[in-house]
Amino acid sequence: MFEAIQIGPFIIWTRLVFLLLGIWLSTEFFLRLAQSANLSLQHFQEHAWQYVVAFLLGGRVFAMIADYRVYVKDLPRIFVFWDGGFSYLGGAIGVAILLYFVTRSQRSTFLQWLDVLLPATTLGLVFSWIGAFAAGHAYGRPTDFLLGVTYDAMNVRYAVPIHPVQLYYAVFYFALTFLLLIIRKRAKRVGAETLFGIILATVGTFFFEYFRGDFGIPVFAMKLDFVVLLMLFISLGIFAVIELRLSNKAIIICEAILGAVYGSYLVARPFMPFETFELRFSQFLAILSLLATVVYVVVHRRKYPHL
Repeated sequence: MFEAIQIGPFIIWTRLVFLLLGIWLSTEFFLRLAQSANLSLQHFQEHAWQYVVAFLLGGRVFAMIADYRVYVKDLPRIFVFWDGGFSYLGGAIGVAILLYFVTRSQRSTFLQWLDVLLPATTLGLVFSWIGAFAAGHAYGRPTDFLLGVTYDAMNVRYAVPIHPVQLYYAVFYFALTFLLLIIRKRAKRVGAETLFGIILATVGTFFFEYFRGDFGIPVFAMKLDFVVLLMLFISLGIFAVIELRLSNKAIIICEAILGAVYGSYLVARPFMPFETFELRFSQFLAILSLLATVVYVVVHRRKYPHL
């Protein structure tokens, strides 16, 4: 375990070093990809501090959600920003949310920026996971596998060899970054990098999370839940496509029908005698992001057939 390196009176936290390295390289990568795609960077110069705040706020919020038990027991710790609680992925999501609102008044669309942001995010995640490995965060389950590692740390609850799941993720996102660059060169329509990237990231997350051994937020779901989720996103996609052809009265009726159908399911769900199975919260979010991305890309391509 290499959580920290001491040089004289100074202590250098390894996870912070890798996190800062990932932020620097992914930012450079992001700007270069944006320039190659002929996307204007003027709004980054005009609103630089807003993007910095969005990144820091998103990273902090997602880190607190992931370790919510710690912060619920000690609420003042929410304001202790130097406690190491930060999520690089959360920071990237914060930037994406801000980009969504900024691009609404620009010629370039949000999906064009997502095609640039996603490869940069996967590159940054490589360093984020390496830092987590060095610090013993997001550790794996016990294993007899040859690559198993042993931690001697208070924050790791296993004293036996465990899966180096952080390195699994790092290698996966490193390969995904190069794959997205290949897709970028061969893609003929906007959204190819985003669509393939989210699909592969969802598959990777769903698989690797089963090797995790640290605390995670459990989600208890039924197979029917995923069928209903799929139907919901398909319904939203169809509604988004035909919305411009409907009158205001028809739009209100459609929204009321969708709300009534899926609202009734949420009310009736606790009384359904179906078997449930446990997922990690990250797996559930990955599924939601996959469904939302597929719908958004399809709607975007119908709305902008020239892109």
